[in-house]
Amino acid sequence: MGEGQLDNWTSPMDFLLLGLGNVPELQSPLFFLTFMIYSVTMAGNILIIVLVMAVQHLHTPMYFFLVNLSSLETCYSSTILPRLLASFLTGDGTISAHGCITQFYFFGSFVTSECYLLAAMSYDRYLAICQPLLYASFMTWKVCIQMAVGSWLMGFLLSAVVIHLLSQLKFCGPKAIDHFFCDLIPLLELSCSETRVVTLVTFMLSLLDLVFPFLFMLASYVCIIAAILRIPSRVSRQKAFSTCSSHLTVITVFYGTLIIVYMMSRSVSLRQLNKVLSFFYTILTPLVNPLIYSLRNREVREALSKGLRKAVVCIQRS
Repeated sequence: MGEGQLDNWTSPMDFLLLGLGNVPELQSPLFFLTFMIYSVTMAGNILIIVLVMAVQHLHTPMYFFLVNLSSLETCYSSTILPRLLASFLTGDGTISAHGCITQFYFFGSFVTSECYLLAAMSYDRYLAICQPLLYASFMTWKVCIQMAVGSWLMGFLLSAVVIHLLSQLKFCGPKAIDHFFCDLIPLLELSCSETRVVTLVTFMLSLLDLVFPFLFMLASYVCIIAAILRIPSRVSRQKAFSTCSSHLTVITVFYGTLIIVYMMSRSVSLRQLNKVLSFFYTILTPLVNPLIYSLRNREVREALSKGLRKAVVCIQRS
């Protein structure tokens, strides 16, 4: 084995994550910015989870799926941001081979699970708006749990296939990954093995875990919008659309940035832009989703305001 070669991820060789840019003056501002984003992301998503669990009238399928979505985004933010914060703080961008493949596995698993979960949430909204009389019999708690568990399992199982193939590759120098986390394409660029099989299998799996859920959501919302437009009352149309507008906004932001990032060329001139867009969908999307659901959803706003009033009363009494 040549010097600097990594055989089946068993070598102690480390990778070097180049991060968002090699500008020492920006490391401290980027650390505080990222720390604030991570703190607000965790607080916002955990607040939604606690709120839904604590408020009885939010114990519905839609909010059950929202709890799962917030849990996923809490998890996949935590696969990237703590490591990124450490690199800003210490200036050390090295990551072990096993740490790199572990980060990619969990990140890929959570993103894939989110695609299926967003599709399940689309189905929930389709039944609620297009088939309201059948909603209670179709969307039972048993079905909700099966769909949520299935979303998580599909993410972990499909990502395991890619990880298995990736672990068969050999990696030769240079060992620098031009990204701020371990992603598939930057890793394949470093491989000195034949990558056609990994690329082909990944493409086929992406049809299953990205394209299929997206087409399902697209078809669901075509039916939803058509059903809303048939409602004669303007007030009723606005009320029906408000129940799915938050979810539609989340889908647009998530898939919009995801498609742009992975369809964009990895040419040297566009790599910095690619990293900026990756920063948006991996870090900013989990931040804005709780804001979207809290600002655009009347029930969440009311439950949050009631909870805050109770907290203020308890503090004043103490």
